[in-house]
Amino acid sequence: MKEKQSMKIIKTIALVTALSLLGDSMLYIVLPLYWEQAGLDALWQVGVLLSINRFVRLPAAPIVGWLYHRISLRTGLFIATLLGGLSTLGYGLFHGFIAWLILRCLWGIAWSFFRIGGLTSISFYSDENEVGKAMGTYNGLFRLGSLFGMLLGGIFVPVIGLKLTAMIFGILSLLGLPLILYAFERKKAKPADKKVSTKVKIFSLREIRNKQKIVLIYASGFFITFLIQGVLTSTLSSVIDYHYGEIVKVFHFILSAALLSGIIQSCRWVWEPFLARRIGIWSDGKIGRIPLFVFFLAATGMLYGMVLYDSSVILWIIITLLVMVGTTAITTLIDSIAIEYLKSSAVTFITLYTVIQDVGAAAGPFIGYMVIELEAGFLYLYLGGAGIFIILAFCWLLLYLKDNKSKLGKLTLKGNIITLCK
Repeated sequence: MKEKQSMKIIKTIALVTALSLLGDSMLYIVLPLYWEQAGLDALWQVGVLLSINRFVRLPAAPIVGWLYHRISLRTGLFIATLLGGLSTLGYGLFHGFIAWLILRCLWGIAWSFFRIGGLTSISFYSDENEVGKAMGTYNGLFRLGSLFGMLLGGIFVPVIGLKLTAMIFGILSLLGLPLILYAFERKKAKPADKKVSTKVKIFSLREIRNKQKIVLIYASGFFITFLIQGVLTSTLSSVIDYHYGEIVKVFHFILSAALLSGIIQSCRWVWEPFLARRIGIWSDGKIGRIPLFVFFLAATGMLYGMVLYDSSVILWIIITLLVMVGTTAITTLIDSIAIEYLKSSAVTFITLYTVIQDVGAAAGPFIGYMVIELEAGFLYLYLGGAGIFIILAFCWLLLYLKDNKSKLGKLTLKGNIITLCK
């Protein structure tokens, strides 16, 4: 069966995003070790450079959303690809903290264009009964950039240096420009040539009946990125050190806490292209998105708390990998729910949703390390996170039961009638 043109467009956007992620993801692995090759003077500058792009996205996202009302999706994604490629090339061409600070800010702006444009493209091009499949495919494919950026960066930089590796990744990123132009050819992708008019594509939130669901979508988007991209990603190596020390023995291998943390988190990018798509397809089926979302929220919440369980190293790794599986599921599902529920509102909703997620991702490391400094800080942080996941699951369950009250009532009545007849 021939693949739909709309799905090909979504896949192309995801692959272009993946190419642009190569340089950014590489830095998280190599910059803490090879910071002198970038012309930096102190290790604290590494922390600033790796985090500044997230803070830049907070004011950039509303501006980018405003621009998407006035330019086409094709133009916005072209700008994203150009900025992403130039910033990665810049890592190889420029040296010094100030130059790299500017380059990292450019990447933050590029990612805002990618994120809002990518989600808006899914809103435009995905069929109503395949939103989950489209979202899972998109999330899974663009995360390949994180996997290969970390993997290839770790291999090439020690051999050929940071400068040459960055320039190669920058050239690969710029290859996305012709792909964007090809994907959005006038005959193949008509919506891409249209401006996202607020009069046509956006409607006021007042016109939406169920405001509780909107609030819950926003709250879920914030807390999921806060606990996963923020807390878990930034503190996992500290948790390993807290349990097992700086050096960990796994089978016959001796690993540092940082290396073990990197391996565990990289595993997610390996299964993401397959698992995210499969979960998206399941959510498009009879089960529905919200029941799956409730299940994975509750399961991830319980496993999240068990990360603090002082068990054998192998058992702890298995538990943590299961948490990573849960994060793949819930991030795919919350994005699908958000896109499906306010599909008509396109850029306005997606912009606000993206800003809220960015706030969560930026606040996670800051609050996480503040809590860790307290006595029994790890306990508060991870058991508190587990509680938040379970509370979200309970809220979504109540909302689902409320929305399906009439259907459930009819099923119960039908069952009672059949019982009486028997």
